[in-house]
Amino acid sequence: MAKKKNGVNKSQLIRDVLTEDPKADFKTVKAKLEAKGIKIGGALFYMVKSKAKHARRKAKRVKAEAASSTMTMRSPVELVRKVKELARDVGGMKNLMQLVSLLAD
Repeated sequence: MAKKKNGVNKSQLIRDVLTEDPKADFKTVKAKLEAKGIKIGGALFYMVKSKAKHARRKAKRVKAEAASSTMTMRSPVELVRKVKELARDVGGMKNLMQLVSLLAD
């Protein structure tokens, strides 16, 4: 039979301590939680920390995807090629930059 929980979410407590001090290591987090009377293991700590890292990377990826979806071209490589081609047509990158600055004013 499974043991009855004491109603404490250890993962959330670890997340709370890490939001206060993101660079905290296992020993400091364990000491802070043991002061509250909660024991944690290293495996739980590192699992929570790695999942938070994964969530940050995923959010960054989603943000980049959203920013690129507003562009008319999907591929930035294709855009660079077209800019180089345009620069070649107007006589070089310096001429293209002068034209762009004139148009911007």
